[in-house]
Amino acid sequence: MSQKARKLFDALDLNADGSLTRAEVISALRSKGPTLAAQGDLPFWGVSDADASSALFDAANLDGDDVLTFEEFSREVDRRFGW
Repeated sequence: MSQKARKLFDALDLNADGSLTRAEVISALRSKGPTLAAQGDLPFWGVSDADASSALFDAANLDGDDVLTFEEFSREVDRRFGW
């Protein structure tokens, strides 16, 4: 699991509870995505609309509980973003 995944997870965890909801992922990528991309913490093509953010959430949420742990999130973003 990469350091970039940890930094991105922490940036998206708006309520700092150690997990991500779909709403957090969508909201945080909209509000923080361009800044994160400019800092090199997110590929520019990873900043997208609500549907793409929701699809990222679904791909990571393998157990179907509608909450992402860091491990679930990291596995998906490391694979998807090539970290």
